[in-house]
This record gives sequence, C-alpha cells and structure tokens, in this order.
Amino acid sequence: MKMEWKPEQEGLRQILTLLKESQSPDTATQRAVQQKLEELNKYPDFNNYLIFVLTKLHNEEEPTRSLSGLILKNNVKSHYNSFLPEVAEFIKRECLSAVGDPSPLIRATVGIIITTIASKGELTSWPELLPALCQMLDSQDYNVCEGAFGALQKICEDTTELLDSDALNRPLNVLIPKFLQFFRHSSPKIRCHAIACVNYFILGRTQALMMHIDAFIENLFHLAADEDADVRKNVCHALVLLLEVRLDRLIPHLPNIIEYMLVRTQDPEEGVALEACEFWLSLAEQNVCREVLGPRLPALLPVLVRGMRYSEMDVILLRGDRDDDADDAEPDRESDIRPRFHKPRSHTIKHNAGAGDSNMSGGGESDDEDDGGADADDGSLSDWNLRKCSAAALDVLANVFGADLLPVLFPILKETLFHEEWVIKESGILALGAVADGCMGGMVPHLPDLVPYLVCCLAERKALVRAITCWTLSRYSHWIVSQSHDLYLRPVMTELLKRVLDNNKRVQEAACSAFATLEEEACTELVPYLGYILQTLVYAFSKYQHKNLLILYDAIGTLADSVGHHLNKQEYINLLMPPLITKWNVLKDEDKDLFPLLECLSSVATALQSGFLPYCEPVFRRCVSLIEQTLNQNIANSQSPEQFEAPDKDFMIVALDLLSGLAEGLDGHIDHLVLNSNLMQLLYQCMQDPMPEVRQSSFALLGDLTKACFQHVHPYIPEFLPILGMNLNPELISVCNNATWAIGEISIKLGPETSKYIPLVLNHLVEIINKPNTPKTLLENTAITIGRLGYVCPHDVAPVLHQFVRQWCASLRNIRDNDEKDSAFRGICQMIQVNPGGVVPDFMFFCDAVASWSHPKDDLKEMFTKILHGFKNQVGEENWRRFTDQFPMQLSARLSAMCGI
Repeated sequence: MKMEWKPEQEGLRQILTLLKESQSPDTATQRAVQQKLEELNKYPDFNNYLIFVLTKLHNEEEPTRSLSGLILKNNVKSHYNSFLPEVAEFIKRECLSAVGDPSPLIRATVGIIITTIASKGELTSWPELLPALCQMLDSQDYNVCEGAFGALQKICEDTTELLDSDALNRPLNVLIPKFLQFFRHSSPKIRCHAIACVNYFILGRTQALMMHIDAFIENLFHLAADEDADVRKNVCHALVLLLEVRLDRLIPHLPNIIEYMLVRTQDPEEGVALEACEFWLSLAEQNVCREVLGPRLPALLPVLVRGMRYSEMDVILLRGDRDDDADDAEPDRESDIRPRFHKPRSHTIKHNAGAGDSNMSGGGESDDEDDGGADADDGSLSDWNLRKCSAAALDVLANVFGADLLPVLFPILKETLFHEEWVIKESGILALGAVADGCMGGMVPHLPDLVPYLVCCLAERKALVRAITCWTLSRYSHWIVSQSHDLYLRPVMTELLKRVLDNNKRVQEAACSAFATLEEEACTELVPYLGYILQTLVYAFSKYQHKNLLILYDAIGTLADSVGHHLNKQEYINLLMPPLITKWNVLKDEDKDLFPLLECLSSVATALQSGFLPYCEPVFRRCVSLIEQTLNQNIANSQSPEQFEAPDKDFMIVALDLLSGLAEGLDGHIDHLVLNSNLMQLLYQCMQDPMPEVRQSSFALLGDLTKACFQHVHPYIPEFLPILGMNLNPELISVCNNATWAIGEISIKLGPETSKYIPLVLNHLVEIINKPNTPKTLLENTAITIGRLGYVCPHDVAPVLHQFVRQWCASLRNIRDNDEKDSAFRGICQMIQVNPGGVVPDFMFFCDAVASWSHPKDDLKEMFTKILHGFKNQVGEENWRRFTDQFPMQLSARLSAMCGI
C-alpha cells in the first residue's frame, strides 16, 4: 500500500490565507498574491494542496474552495506536462471522488479541472475517466449524476472529434445511447445536459449518432413542450442543426416542426425564442423552403415582425423612452466603441456595365454587402438578439420568395407603419428595410409613396424611429438615385443631412452610415450638391463625439471615393482640409483613431490629386515614421519579448495604404518626398513581413510607386522581384493579387530588362490562371500581368502561349477599355506573332476577346486586323467560313465592323 498524501497544517494555513487575500478588491494585494502563487508553483506538491482545499475542506467557504480549483486549472493548463506522476494521479483520483459534491459551484469547478486535464491529450492516458463518469450517471444520488453529466458535457464540447476516433475505441458507441436514455429523466437539469451532449455531435454527422438518429428525433419530439426553458432551448438548437445535416430525416416531420417552431419563436423566454428564430434562417438555405414554408407565410410573417419590436428592457437600456435627444453632451464610453477593421488596399479592375456575363455587377468584389436586418444597428445592445434575428430571417425569406412575399407582408406593414405606438411603428420601418434586397422588384411600384413617407419619419419625435428610418432609406438608395432628383434624391439627401446633425448620437450614427451608402450609389450624381454636403459634414466635426467621429471619417472618405476629382476645387479644399489636419495634428502616434483618419485621408488624397499638395509633406513624413516605429518595435519585441510589447501592425498597414493614396493622387509630385526618405528600405522590410495584410499593402504601395516615381524603385528590382515571385500563392488571394499587379506595373517600366526575372514568375502566373475557382479579380490581374510580360518580352512568354491563351481571353473579355487592358492585348498580339500555332486551337476565344473592345487605339486595331486576316489567309476562304459560321451573330457583326472581316 502506498502512503496517502496528507497536507502539512502550516502549509495549508498559508495557502488558505493567500486564497482569502486574493479575493481582496485592492490591486496591490492581488499583485502580491499573484507573485506568491507563482513562487509556490516551484514546490511539487503545491497542486496537491490546491485540490485538497477544493475537494476536502467542506467547512471552508465555497468561493475560497472554488478559487483554489480555478488556480489549479490554470496550473494544469500551463504546466501539466511537468507535474510529477504521483501528483497527477492524486489530482485525477480526487477529482473523480468529488464529482458529486453537494455544492453546484464545486461540482462545476471539479468538472472544469477534469476537462482541462482531458484536453491535454489525457483522454488516451486516463482510460478510466469515461467509464467512471458513465457509471456515475446511473447513481441514485442526484449530485453525483448531475456532476458527472456536467463534466461529460464539457468533455463533449472540448474533444468532439477525439471521442469519435479509433484512438479511444469509439466511446460514443456507448455514450450516445446512454445519453438518449436520460432525455426522459425527472430532473430538467439532467435532461438539459443530455440533449446538450448529443447536440455537439450533430454537425460532424458522427456515425454513432447517425445510427440512433430516429430515436434521437423521437426523443426530441417527446421533449418539445418541456416546462423547462433551457430544455426547450436545447431542443430548438438540435432541430436547427438537424435541418443542416439530416434534412432527409426531418422531411416527413417538417410540417409539424414548422408549427412547433412558430410557437417557440413566440416563447416567453427570449433565449428560447431566439434559438427557434434561427430555424427560419437555416430553413431559408434549404431547397425545400419555398414549398414547405410558402403556405405558412401568413402565420410566420406577423410573428417575425412582432419579434422585431424593441423589448421594454431594450427601450430602457437605449433610453428610447425619453424624447429629449440632447444626449450628445454625455461623453462616449470607450466600451461602446467597436473595434474597427481596416481593409487593406486591393487592386481591382473596372468592368463593362452589362458586358456579356450576367454576373458582372460592374465593380470589384462585393464581399462586404451588408447582412440585411441584422445590420440595423442597435448601438450598445448585445450583438445578436431576437430583434436582429427576426429581421435577418425576414431578409433571407425575402430573398427566397421575392415579390411573392409582399401580398402577405403589405397588410402587416399597413397596420404597423401607421400605428400610434412608436415601438410598433419602428418595427414596421425595420421590416420595410429588411425586405428591400429580396423584394426590390415588387416594391418599386410602391416606392413613390413609401419614400416620401420615410422622409417624413426622419422628423419623428422618437430618436429610435429616426435612426431606423435612416437605415431603411439607405436600403432603397439604388432606386432613389435612379429617379428624378427633385422628387427623391434631393429631399432624401437634405433630410438625411439634417439627421447627420441630429442631437441624438444614435441618430447621428445611423444617418452618417446611411449617407455613406447613398454616396456609394449616387457617385458623381452628388457633384451639384457638394458644397452643401461638405458644409454639413464639416460642421459635424465640431459636434460629434469620439464614436461618431470614426463613422464621420468613413462618410467623408466614401464621398471622396464617389466623386473623385470633382472634389478638387479650392472652395471644397478650404472647407474640408482644415478640420482633418487639425485632428491629424492632435492625435498621437499610438492612438488607434489614426486608423479611420488615415483611411479617410487616403481617399481624400486620391480624389484631390494635385489639390492635396500643400498637405502632403507632413502626412508623408508621419506615415513613414509610423512604419519605421512599428518595424523597430517589432524587432525589439522579437529580441526581448518580456521587455517590449508586440506592436499593433495596423498602424503600419494603414500608413502604407495612405502612402499608396498619395502616390496615386499626386503621381510624379511624390518624387522628392521619396528621394529624401528611407521609404524604399522600409518597404523592403514590409514586403517580407510574416503578416499577410502587411505584405498585401506593401505590394499595393510598390505598384503605385512604380507608376509615380520608378527611378526610386529601379535600383531595388533585383531584391524586390524574387519576393514578389514567392508571394504568387493563390491561397492568400489579396496578397497574390497585389503582388501580381505590382509585377505587371514593374515590367511595363522595366521593358526588355524584365527578361531575366520571367523565370521567377511566369510558371506561377500560368498555374494561377488555370486554377479552377480562382476569384475574378485575381484572374483578371493575372491575365493582364501575363499580357504585359508578353508585351515587353514576347520571345520569353510566347513559347507557353498554348498553356494559357483560352483562360486569358475568357478572363479579359468583360473589363472596360483602359491602359491596363491596352498593354495586355498588345502583349497577346505580339506573342501570337511570335508563336501563331499557340493560339490556333483556341482562336474563337481570341476573336471573342477582341470583340470586347469598344474603342481600341488605331495601332492596336491594326494589330487585331492583321492577325485575323493572317489567320483567314492561312486556312483558306472555305475553312474560314465554316469557322465563322459558329460565331454568334453579335460577334460576327462586331468583328466585321472593327476589322473589316
């Protein structure tokens, strides 16, 4: 028999004192305690004391015992592999003996320690754990059963995959049937654990669960009306997951499940209602949605719109019950300000509107579309709630049913939009915005009445109504912009700008965001109103507090992107630049508010072009200094991490992007600034940064500097090009995209000298253009760069023409005429002249690509004509006719008009 470990009384007394002191609110005391605990970790049996306090000292206070367990959990997490074997054994044994402690807090703490040990890869080397817990489930003592279930639930959550593996002999084959037995247990807590445990295995289609799927579904139906809210919530969650994974098994029951979820979406417990509401989001993704849900829309839509009302609690939290509105005197709480994520620059190409493919939406990738109702932001409320989920569900259903939804929705809107209770009216306005995307076609006939109604609502007494109206109007901005300015755009714009200066912060925020959306839709249509718009936005600078200033920068940046060089008028510059530069001078280098300001300035510099010259020197210097500071801090941190914190690399990314904006806007004027700085050396370091976003922005800047002042880039080409070649990895789309574009820009400037670098890049580019499912932007940039390489070094690229010409032609047939397209097509023509055989099998694709030009320059048109006539003479009249007979009518007409063939 080995001796049982026993604590020494003095040691135990010391540890208990420490545990009590650590609950003191005084930070100095806490720090001292932390230090002592760290020191105690040097003693091998310190952890024995901790588990002893947790599991054996029943007369101590529960918080003290639990704290002892949590410290042990952290030690297990950090140092478990260096525990002595006898200590590890003692802890495991004690945990198992205390699973059924009478205190729920202690049971939960023991469960956390067990799972922390298990997640250390110890399930394999603690073979008795699962059988022991499984056996405890059958205990007559409720505490033992509940404690074991609590531990098992945490293990199921943390090690889902491992439990279904051969490494452990597939314990789920025993566990799942066991869990199912407890779905009908008398205790709601136990029923809850049992469903939760099984739910973890649905998404992975775990075999052990799939074998018992019918029993599982039957048991869920049995619990459908359980009196316990947590049980109902878990049942709803299970059905949502099953919808994604085993729709086939649910199909026969779907009508009943839909009825059930209709009831649950109105559950008095918001947690249950929210879980049930997720069901509609999931169902909308299934092909059966139209068929099974169509008949029940009249029952469902009123429930969803009712779910979109603010609860009484929301109204209190949002102070929506006060009419006052003058809340802009109260300072913002830092906690209300969400972290912002900077989107690094990506080089995209303009498309022909409606050219050929229907998927051409005219513009870059639209991957940041707003996500429907869930975007109608409720300020400081929890991020996901029943209101947002209901609005999101209405949004996705509008996309499934389109205009067929409207006959059901209109009576509900009539009732809500004109209701005297503002909370109900507000939910109707939110519903109107939620269906904008999916039902636009059906809404158009009603918009001449609805838009003026919404414009009136912008002057409502209740701030929350004004705020949601801003958002809903922005969802219809595409239509508003395409109508008569006098009737729609001007009144909408005027009223929105008044709301930008509202006294209520939430309304300011909503109006500013809505105005930015309107700017994106209207673009140069706003030019006549620029003076008025700028006066309002600049006045907001003096009015806004911290949080909304960040949104204001975004609205100004978007305005600059939308109207471009039209902003370059002295009166506009005099309005806009002083407040921006004042903010710029006030902000410290380590202030994160620099991000949105730098993004905004980047757009403004690109739009103002030469108009930005008076401001560019200090801006340029500060950006270079931010990059240098970040790089230096990064080196310091990697050499002595305990002394120096890691830098926030966003400072460097945003600074690189603003420099790109300067290079693009000021063009050659940036020359002397680059000359008198160490920017090129810094750029060389940034291009090799391990963080993809840093490399992405570096390559964008390299491309822009190549265009603006190549003489400073030229000396570094031998170092830069191998790095660009190594970054042609389509797994990182944006990095690869910008590297590709930079290579193309450099080749145009470098000319025939590019020849020696072609082996570094050509194979990668050919691979990318032939890779299935490559995003459109990357394909287009790759095609342009291959074309440009062929333009400056036709003899190096032409031999592999046959490997890419078909994909090349298909990628470029939809982009607008511009310089990039021009140089790329000159390249393909030169390669065809060097290696005509390379294009023969795909000549039809080449003809189609040529026909995509609206107005090619005369000498380029001549190149096309020469190639087409050469091909015709080569094959003879007869074969040529057979070949052109396969052309669509439009193509033949375009070619004969352009090349007389």
